Amino acid sequence: MKNDLHSRALYICRAALIAALYVALTFFSSVLGLSSGVIQIRFSEMLCILPMFTPAAIPGLTLGCLCSNLITGAIWQDILFGTLATLLGALGTYALKKFKWLAPIPPVLANTVIIPLVLAYGYHFEGGLPYFMATVGIGEIISVYILGMLLYHFLNKKNLFE
Repeated sequence: MKNDLHSRALYICRAALIAALYVALTFFSSVLGLSSGVIQIRFSEMLCILPMFTPAAIPGLTLGCLCSNLITGAIWQDILFGTLATLLGALGTYALKKFKWLAPIPPVLANTVIIPLVLAYGYHFEGGLPYFMATVGIGEIISVYILGMLLYHFLNKKNLFE
């Protein structure tokens, strides 16, 4: 019983910490003008590799994205579908956690497919879906594959989730 309570508390704390980090990093990206719009490089998206280490990252990333979108003044479509994209990406990363170089693909794909639709039909930005898919996709590759895999190697080396 005591061990189960400890495990639950650890899970909740990890999820909350990940959500808070996601919000803080998104806010930092927002200050630099990088967290929303046609060209997005959310530093918080590097955290999308965390489901490779802990399932607590799934609710953490989802809640972090939801709070970030609320704080940065996103429209309801972005709040709903952006959060859904993050949830789908986190679930996919967790499912592929044993395949280091494949695991980051789900958040890249989820955001590359879903967010351009929000940009086109929610925000009514100028440009077409292929352009939005390219810009969001490139931003996700930078955030998740480059920054995220650097974070992965650092965390793996330090055994912070052991």
